[in-house]
Order: sequence, then C-alpha cells, then structure tokens
Amino acid sequence: MESVKPSAVTPHKSKLARTLSKVLHVKSMTGIDGLKKVKVDVNFNNEGNMRNQEKEEEEELKKKMVIEALLSKVFASVSTIKASYAQLQYAQSPYDPDGIQDADKFVVSELKILSELKRCWFRKQFDFDPSPEGAIVTSELKELKSVIKTYRIMGKKFESQARFKDSEIMFLKEKLEEANKQNKSIEKRLNQSGLLSSLDNLHISGLSPTHFISVLRHTVKSIRSFVKLLVNEMRSAGWDIDASLNAIIKENVVYWKDDHKCFAIESFVCREMFDSFNFPNFNLPNESIPPDRNKTQFFFARFNELKSVKAKEFLAFKPKSPFAKFCRLKYLRLVHPKMEASFFGHMKQRTNMVNGGEFPDENKLFTSFGEMAKRVWLLHCLAFSFEPQVEIFQIGKGCRFSDVYMESVVNVNTNDDDDDDDAAALAVESEPQVCFTVVPGFKIGKTVLQCQVYLSQLLQQQR
Repeated sequence: MESVKPSAVTPHKSKLARTLSKVLHVKSMTGIDGLKKVKVDVNFNNEGNMRNQEKEEEEELKKKMVIEALLSKVFASVSTIKASYAQLQYAQSPYDPDGIQDADKFVVSELKILSELKRCWFRKQFDFDPSPEGAIVTSELKELKSVIKTYRIMGKKFESQARFKDSEIMFLKEKLEEANKQNKSIEKRLNQSGLLSSLDNLHISGLSPTHFISVLRHTVKSIRSFVKLLVNEMRSAGWDIDASLNAIIKENVVYWKDDHKCFAIESFVCREMFDSFNFPNFNLPNESIPPDRNKTQFFFARFNELKSVKAKEFLAFKPKSPFAKFCRLKYLRLVHPKMEASFFGHMKQRTNMVNGGEFPDENKLFTSFGEMAKRVWLLHCLAFSFEPQVEIFQIGKGCRFSDVYMESVVNVNTNDDDDDDDAAALAVESEPQVCFTVVPGFKIGKTVLQCQVYLSQLLQQQR
C-alpha cells in the first residue's frame, strides 16, 4: 500500500483553510458593522421624535399664552368700560358736561379695541408687542387702574349721597321741630280750654259717647301729669316710695318693672278723685240739686260754665262754689299733712284752705291738682247730663281678666326666664287676674268704656 505524502496534501489543505478562514472573517466583520449601523439609525430616530414633541409643546404653550393675552385685553377693556360708565353716571348728577364727554370717549375707544380683538380672533392674526407675556402684564395693570377708578368714583358717589342724606335729615329735623312747636301750641290751647274744640257749641241734644270719651281722655292725661309731678316731689323730699305704696295698696304687689309702681299711685289718685262719682255733687254736704226733670240741664250748664275757664281763675272768682268745695275736699284727702310739710316746709296751704277757703296762687303742685280736679268735675257734670246718667265701675283684686270690660295698662313681654315657683303658679292658674284697678271704667247705655287694670305678674305670663 502506498503511503500518502504529506508534501502533496498539505499545500492544498492549507490553501482551502486559508480561503474559508478569510470568508468567515469577512462575514463576521460585515455582521458587526450592520449591527452598529442599525443602532446608530435608531438613536437618530429617537432624537428626532423628541425634538418634534418639544416643538409641539412650545407651539401649544405659545398658543395658550396668545389666548391668555387676548382674554386679558378683553377683561381690561370691559373694566375700563365699567369705570367709564360709572364716571358717566356720576357726571350726570350734578350735571358735568366735561365729565360726560370724557367718559363717552373712553367708552367709544374701548369698544373699538374690543372690535379689533374680535377681528383678530376670527382671522387668527395676533400681534402682541413686545410679547404675549408683556401684553398680559400690561392688560392686568390697565384692569387694575380701571377697578381703582371705579371704586374712587363710587366712593365720591356715596359721599355725595351721604351729604344729601345729611341735608335731608337736617331738613326733616327742622320740620319735626316746627311740628312739635305747633303741637305744643295746640296742646297749650287745649289745656287752656280743657277740652277739644269739637266740644265747643255743643248742645245737650247732641251729646254722644264720643264727647264723653274725649273728656275722659283729657281727664286721664291730667291725672297722670299730676301723678308724675307728685312722684317727683316725693323723690326730691326723700320719701320712701315703696313704703308709701304699701300704705296705699295695703297688699304685696310684684311689679313687672320698678317704673310700674307709679300705676299704684295713679290708682290711689283715681280712687280718691272718683270716689262718690255716681252721686250728684260728689255727695258734698249742704249742696242741693234740682228735680230729676231738670237735672240734666242743670249739670250741662255747670259743664259749660267751667269748661273754658282755668281752674285757678274759677276758684278765685267763686271760692265758695261746689267746685271749690270739691277741690278742697279732694286735696285734703290726696295730700297728707306730713307730705305737704316735707314738700313746702310748712302747712299754710292746708290751714288757709280749711279755715278761710283760700287756694294757693303760686304752687306748681296745686296748679296741676286744680287742672286735674277741674277735668274730673267736668267729666262728672257731663256724666249727669246724659239720660240715663253714665255709670262708673271698677274691678276688684283677683277678678278674672275680661277683654270686654278691661284693658291692661302695660304690654308685658312674656318671654322672660321663669323660676320654678313661677312655673308652678302658672300650672295652677288658668286665667290672668287683676291686681288693682288703675282707671275706672264707665257705661253709657250699652256702650262700655273699659277700665284700665294692672295684672298680676305671675298670672299675666300665661296670656
């Protein structure tokens, strides 16, 4: 067998091996370069997408700024128009032609700006100098100035209105003072006559409950004036009001307010002044009256005799008249000797009235008393001028309240907090009860004039 010679095989194999090795190396190099090329291309594409996205965001932001700048200009123009309109209104009263003309110019100018902004919006043509950001700042400053201008104009308008109101208040105060003076003048004339003018030229055939009500109203007013003066004198003299009230009422009374204690004194004065009201001549001794058929004419003549004369003048002219006896009797019963001594430092008035029938000339308390006594006397004369005569009535303590015959002298708020004792008392009682009568009531035929009463505090809370 022949052996293979290495020298013949080796060159061929080596050449083949070198060729294969070269081919494989080229393919290997080609594959690596391709990968690198692909990788580079991918990086370029990513960078391009990011740039496009940033560009789109910049465009969107720019568009947003443009719209914001446009709206800022619109709002600034609207605020300017509002300020100009406020100026226009302010310039109309008082009339200011220059101010009206300036306001009109501002309105027209801003309307033109709004029209131009509208045109730019539809055409998508915007020109902001120097930039949208700058336009926004400028518009905001313009709007702020317009708002400040509006507030200043409104402030001036309010100041003008305040000055007008002040002048109106001064005018109304002057009118009120004038009306008060007229009222005082009328009241003075009424006090001089003692009655309303409607009672002038009154005939007995024309008497009606209305006339009696008018006289009663003036009588109650004079009683309260006397009570007010009496209480002031008591306080000035250092009298114990509570002790005096206990002596007058003789029962424990719970008053709604301390000021209501005057109603107890008023009740005492009315009780004394109207005592024996249902008797002719107040049941004065040694005083005669005509027969029944002439009684109404007799008392109506007395009424007309005194109604237009001052009490002091009548007493000075007729010191022995029935009215003078009535005044003397009632004064001695109303004014206690100790009270008179504490008021005036002496009791000369009482002594002169009892012994000589004289009445004091310059005495504020007696002047008020005389006016009150005159009106009570006139009311009595008028009551006996009716046919049948007027009846008087009053309500005793503890009677159930009735809207028909009574009215309360005070309106009491029943929303105050109560304690347990009050609640228990309210639970027992079902109706408010009279504590005492302040002013008596009257009956004129079928007409009832309610008496004025003070209701118990615990019981009135249930009404």
